[in-house]
Amino acid sequence: MFRSDKFAIATKMVFVVSILAWMTQSIARGAEGSPHDPTTPIRHLIIVVGENHSFDNLFGAYQPVRGQTVANLLSAGIINADGMPGPHFSKAQQWQASVADKYSIAPQRTRPFSTLPQPNATFAFGRKPNEPDPRFPADLPDGPFQLSRYAAYQLSFTGDPVHRFFQMWQQFDEGRNDLFVWVATTVGMGTDGKPPPIPFTDQSTHQGAVAMGFYNMSQGDAPVFKFIADHYAMSDNFHQGIMGGTGASFIYLGTGDLAYYSDGNGNPLTPPARLIEDPDPWAGSNNWYKQDGYESGTYVNCADLSQPGVAQIVTYLRTLGRPSGCEARHYYLVNNYGPAYNADGTVVDVKKRPYTLPPQTIPNIGEALSKAGVSWKYYIGGLKRGGAQHSGANDTWCSICNPLQYSKNIMIGALRTKIVDVSEFYDDAGKGSLPEVSFVRPYEPYSGHPANSAVSAYEYFVLSIANDVISKPDLFASTAIVVTLDEGGGYYDSGYIQPLDFFGDGSRIPMLVISPYVKPGTIDHSYGDHGSILKFIEKNWNLKPLSPRSRDNLPNPIAKPDNPYVPANGPAIGDLTTVFDFAHRQESPPLIIPGGI
Repeated sequence: MFRSDKFAIATKMVFVVSILAWMTQSIARGAEGSPHDPTTPIRHLIIVVGENHSFDNLFGAYQPVRGQTVANLLSAGIINADGMPGPHFSKAQQWQASVADKYSIAPQRTRPFSTLPQPNATFAFGRKPNEPDPRFPADLPDGPFQLSRYAAYQLSFTGDPVHRFFQMWQQFDEGRNDLFVWVATTVGMGTDGKPPPIPFTDQSTHQGAVAMGFYNMSQGDAPVFKFIADHYAMSDNFHQGIMGGTGASFIYLGTGDLAYYSDGNGNPLTPPARLIEDPDPWAGSNNWYKQDGYESGTYVNCADLSQPGVAQIVTYLRTLGRPSGCEARHYYLVNNYGPAYNADGTVVDVKKRPYTLPPQTIPNIGEALSKAGVSWKYYIGGLKRGGAQHSGANDTWCSICNPLQYSKNIMIGALRTKIVDVSEFYDDAGKGSLPEVSFVRPYEPYSGHPANSAVSAYEYFVLSIANDVISKPDLFASTAIVVTLDEGGGYYDSGYIQPLDFFGDGSRIPMLVISPYVKPGTIDHSYGDHGSILKFIEKNWNLKPLSPRSRDNLPNPIAKPDNPYVPANGPAIGDLTTVFDFAHRQESPPLIIPGGI
């Protein structure tokens, strides 16, 4: 008998046992009142989070299995299957614009780009930094272009698009998604409070049009993610929760909320003036922000309409009947600053590291799970238990990629021991001691982050995690693996974005589900974001929303039959249950690309 036959028989046996066990436990739960037993067959939830790719950047050319539909560049006719411009290429046309004195989320558009500015290398590994990338033409058509036509897909490093808060609101352009290139070439990653360079060109921000690049699954790119989409399930309407970068997005994943500048005990304070965002243009410039960047503006008091950039967003939200979600005197972190704690729980020296968020006390999923008696761990690559954030940890660790390291209650107590190196995931899975909820963050070189990693590296990591679990039928029988990213990384996306409040939502990002309880090839259209993962955890283990203001309080979306992407009852985000089919189970769930890439 072949191994695959044995695997299939074992899987079927485990399935029958797991269903009987789930039914028995469900009956017992009703009789005994065990409040936090799973309400579905999912007893192990694994959330794998990479970095910085939009849905269209990875799935723009994906062709679904028969009977399924997808909203992407190819289905919209923006591109053809060969990656070249399609009949409706102009839908993704990028415009130039003009901003003279005040920040605007919908600036006056002037004219389209005749051709795209040459994509910049930014800090891509192996390339000359901050110069036009010679692999790409200087006269690309004004719209999305296939990255792998010019730079090989496998382990190839390309530039890093701008992905910051006020920039993303402008790129969105009130739903037109047509200012990605203009924002990238006028302000880029921020100004750090410095005047614009002279002379100023379309390469002065070290961006060019790298944001318009995409990978082509129809031509063989991203084979792991394509296999997962074909054989398991995904969403084409899942979003980053925050208009901004990695730090704020990870914090939202763990809290459903935003962090803010405080005294470390939950009391809001005003940060130093140099750290407050001011996206109004520098005098005489076109959109060169006065104060924005890692060493400059990152906090915003969005309850105060006199603050630069605030009124423009709040006014737009009011036209949609949406709240701002901003509390008085709170300066919220909307981009990236490091956590206040080192890996060993000691406090970071802010004199040496001034770009550090004070200790946070906002409720988080780690504390909620522990209080309910639901086991969890946060597995993160490159962690050294005895090491300090900036000296003991190695370069494979991302200090802003763990929302729980920002938490005072987590980091100063026993719960800190639940944050472990990602290598322990394989040990726990092998010993049968995997917790009920596992967050998994790769080593940085395997994160998929543009410039210092590659999508293919993240695929290898996902394949390793998934196949380790799938190859254990008794474990996989009660498991769901959610594979996603922290944010879109500033890459162009053609999808719908639902404004929820001042902070977002943001661009669509990939979200795949590997589980025996999904119908192969399913593409779910229900609106969701990172808060949907929190909602699934809360629904599955009978937990309450994390706080009265966290977005996990939002209702599940109700969509009209003619448009499943736009909630008719917004603001609303789903709880991921629409992805699953708990009444049926795949009899022989496959390993991911069992024959190898």
